[in-house]
Amino acid sequence: MIDPKIHESWKERLAEEFREPYFETLKNFLVAEKNSQVVYPPGDKIFAAFDRTPFDRVKVVILGQDPYHGKGQAHGLCFSVPPGITSPPSLVNIFKELHNDVGMPIPNHGNLESWADQGVLLLNATLTVRASQAGSHQNKGWENFTDAVMRKVSEERQGIVFILWGRYAQAKESLIDAGQHHILKAAHPSPFSAHSGFFGCHHFSKTNQHLENQGLEPINWSLN
Repeated sequence: MIDPKIHESWKERLAEEFREPYFETLKNFLVAEKNSQVVYPPGDKIFAAFDRTPFDRVKVVILGQDPYHGKGQAHGLCFSVPPGITSPPSLVNIFKELHNDVGMPIPNHGNLESWADQGVLLLNATLTVRASQAGSHQNKGWENFTDAVMRKVSEERQGIVFILWGRYAQAKESLIDAGQHHILKAAHPSPFSAHSGFFGCHHFSKTNQHLENQGLEPINWSLN
């Protein structure tokens, strides 16, 4: 089910991780899960975030927790859903903040691939999930892998904007060299917490300001 077919720019930097004992254990777990359960996203989409955003093109990292666990929702990019799938509540709130922050019209779909293509690494800390069971693949090894991803970006790149929404993402802040990168923190966009500091965070305009200050092309957040 899971062969590390991942963009070469990432594969060469993460080769050691694929050889670690935890990754072999993770693979065995996923094979067993696939044999008895429905697992999201599909196997060919597990590393989609890396394939759409090669290492040298990363400008922004948005960190999610784990994939959506509803049928057809997860396709390897955090917070994103494929065309034709209704935007989940957290994504709806992201769009509301985007509208209020940069005037982006509320889109009629929730596919964020265009962000990924512009250098926004849409990374979940856990890359798979059992159908209808949120968090079911946490603490199986994925966090070791994605922590290594965060460290690689922090160590080998400069001036990346890391967007950390909610306590789970913010617990990863220690992986980032704050002297070399820009860290934006706010409440999670979930309906349970969005009114506690996500709405009004202006992270999208702040991200583009950080990029422009470095002479980089800002992100076109519009999806219509």
